Amino acid sequence: MAWTVDEQLALTACEAVAAIQAGKLRATDYVATLLARAAALSSLNALTALNMEGALAAAQRIDALAPDEKARLPLAGLPVVVKDNINTADLQTAGATPALADFKPKTNAPSVQRLLDAGAVLLGKANMHELACGITSTNFAAPGPVRNPYDPGLIPGGSSGGNAVAVAARIAPAGIGTDTSGSNRIPAALTGCVGFRPSVGNGGAERRYHDPQALLPLSHTRDTAGPIARTVADAALLDAVITGDTAQPSVTLAGLRIGLPAPLWDGLDASIEAVARGAQRKLEAAGVLFVELGMSELMPLNDRTTPITAHETLADVRAWLVANDAPVQTVEELALSIASPDVREIFAAILADPFAPLYQSALTTWRPQLQQLYATTFANERVDALMFPTTILPATPLDDIRGSSVVSLHGQMLDTMTAYLRNTDPSANAGLPGLSLPAGRTADGLPVGIELDGPVGSDRRLLAIGSAFEQVLGALAPPII
Repeated sequence: MAWTVDEQLALTACEAVAAIQAGKLRATDYVATLLARAAALSSLNALTALNMEGALAAAQRIDALAPDEKARLPLAGLPVVVKDNINTADLQTAGATPALADFKPKTNAPSVQRLLDAGAVLLGKANMHELACGITSTNFAAPGPVRNPYDPGLIPGGSSGGNAVAVAARIAPAGIGTDTSGSNRIPAALTGCVGFRPSVGNGGAERRYHDPQALLPLSHTRDTAGPIARTVADAALLDAVITGDTAQPSVTLAGLRIGLPAPLWDGLDASIEAVARGAQRKLEAAGVLFVELGMSELMPLNDRTTPITAHETLADVRAWLVANDAPVQTVEELALSIASPDVREIFAAILADPFAPLYQSALTTWRPQLQQLYATTFANERVDALMFPTTILPATPLDDIRGSSVVSLHGQMLDTMTAYLRNTDPSANAGLPGLSLPAGRTADGLPVGIELDGPVGSDRRLLAIGSAFEQVLGALAPPII
C-alpha cells in the first residue's frame, strides 16, 4: 500500500515496526519522510546532527532483508534520535557544547548499540541544555535554543529537550535521552510525550541500563539513559530491547492502590492542578484507589542530598573526557568555551567544588534515609506506585537573552531549574524508576504530565501501570506546526 506523509508521521514506534516487519511499509520511505520532516522543522532546533546518508543506508539494509530476517528484528527500520551526550560512533557526541563540536567517540554506548543491533536506524543527535546543566534546553551554542512545538515561544523542558521535541513534532517516533534529576521526564511532560527514567538504585545489579563511560556525565550515582516516546508501549519496547527484559505484567485498574505524596501536590500552578486532578478523577472512575500520603520528610531529606551531583560532576566529566580521548582532556578546558551563561556559572561553581565537605554525609547518610522513606512508604501503605504532576507549572516563555533563568509562580519569581526539578528530583536521588505520561492539556492548550514512581526494580510493572493509565487518559492531539 502507498502511505501518505501524514499516515507515516502518525505511526507510533510499535506501529511503524509492525508495518515494516510485515512488508507494508518500506523502511527507506519512512526514513526519507522523517528526514524531510526534520529539515522542514529545523527552526525548532530539535537536532544537533542529522544522519542523512547513514540513516538511508541503514534503512536500505533493512529493506533488503528477507521477511523472516525482518521479523526477528524487534526494531526493524525504526528511526530513533539519541541525545547529544550519549556516545555514538557515527555521529557527534558533543553535549551541545563548542569544545566537543564534531567529536565522535570510538564506540556506541551499549544502550544505543542494542537498539541498532535490533534494527533501529540512527536518525540524528538530539539538542539539549548545554552539558545537561539545565532544564529549559535554552542552548546558546549552535543550533540554538530548542523550541516547544506546541508554542515555539515556550521552553520544551530539558535537558533532553531535543529528544522530546523531535518525538512530539513527529520528526522521530522515539529516542533515547538521559535523566539525572528529571531530564527525560520534564521535557516529556511539557511536550506531551512519555519519558521514562529506569531504576538506578545503588548501582551495580540495581542499575537497569549499563553505559559505563558512555554518557557525558553529571553524576555516576544518578545518571541514566532512558526512552522518550509518544506512548508507554513504545517506551516499553525500547526498554525491552535495551535490557532484554520483555516481561509484560498484567495490571487491573480496579483496586490498584496509588499513593499521592502531599509535598508533590502542594503549591501547584492552578492550570497544572486542574488537569492533574481531572486525571485523578478519571482514574478513580476506572477503579483506581488513591491513598493520601504525608511524607513530610521527603523534601528536607532530598535537599540534604544536593551535594552528591554537585561534587561528582568534576571528577566524572574529567574521567569521561580521558576515557573517550576527547579533544579536551580537562574540565577547565571544557569550561572555557561554554556558550550558555547559566552553564558557565554552574561550571564555575563545579570547579570551586564547595560541596566536597558535605558529599560523604549526603551519600552515606541522607540518601539512604531518603531511600528508606520510599521503601517504608511502599511497604506500609501497600501502594503499587506514587502519582503526582511531573512539573509544578506548564511550559513558560523561552528567554534566549538571559537563558530562562526565572519563572513566576503564585506571584513570586523562582529559580527556573529549582522550580521544574521540584517533583522529579527526589525519586531520582533515591534511584527509583519514574515514568511521565500525558495527563491532558491546560485551557491554553499546553501539555501536562503526570508521573508514576515505583520501587527499585519494578520497571516493567510501572510501565504496565502507565500503559493502563494511558488507556484511560487518552493521547494528546499532536501540535499544529
